Amino acid sequence: MKRQRHSVEFKIQVVQEALEAGNKTAVARRYDIHPNLVHRWTKEYQDGKFGDVDITATPTLDAK
Repeated sequence: MKRQRHSVEFKIQVVQEALEAGNKTAVARRYDIHPNLVHRWTKEYQDGKFGDVDITATPTLDAK
């Protein structure tokens, strides 16, 4: 299977939905990505890896 690179905007939207829903596995299933990615991106967001990004101000993207 070919690896994909996801944009920062996509990662932030997934993190935003995961934090709102509280169920990271369901969000991963919706976007057809591995649940570990959602967990990792959420942790990276909380650790500040994405910089000064406010998830409340991000535009919504459509699911794959």
